[in-house]
Amino acid sequence: MNAVPFIGIGRHRLGVDGIGVTTLAAFHGCPLRCKYCLNHRCLESPEGLPCYTPEELYRKVGIDNLYFIATGGGVCFGGGEPLLRVDYLREFKKLCGKSWNLTVETSLNVPQEALKAAAEVIGDFIVDIKEGNPDIYRAYTGCDGQRAWDNLRHLLTLKEPARVTVRVPLIPDFNTDDDTARTVERLQAMGVTKIDRFTYRVGPRSGTSP
Repeated sequence: MNAVPFIGIGRHRLGVDGIGVTTLAAFHGCPLRCKYCLNHRCLESPEGLPCYTPEELYRKVGIDNLYFIATGGGVCFGGGEPLLRVDYLREFKKLCGKSWNLTVETSLNVPQEALKAAAEVIGDFIVDIKEGNPDIYRAYTGCDGQRAWDNLRHLLTLKEPARVTVRVPLIPDFNTDDDTARTVERLQAMGVTKIDRFTYRVGPRSGTSP
């Protein structure tokens, strides 16, 4: 498989990207155009970014193998949108096997076939659902949110609810506490049990820090 671009790799992450100690590997590329994008680099030209094949990435992050095994952790794929790289995820899973837990941080705004394929090799999903109101979702992301909600409903048939965390942000100038409360109610009605409700902190260059 050819090498693909990554916007960054972060080691020794604990309690923010899944079970145990994790390494965050962030892919380039995203279908959304969020107004307060945390990772602008994923939307820019990939020129100059480091590129890795699955084998190269496996060797690079394998330096923390003992931490992964001792804590039940592994690699969290983010970005950008990791479910745009399902073939890559499959190849990586063949290399690490059951020793490492794989997690993805995803908007789920991808074809359902990609979700189905990813669910076969990914242990845990962290879903950034953005907002339940379709008008707010579109205003913030530039995209239709129905696909993400349909995919979330399908994901809950593929994975135990305990393996799916849904993030619900309060987004300054876009939604309100009442909006997020309605989103949470909708998620709970769908059977979501792990909900991370938080507020975007808007910083310079229209970026955010969760």
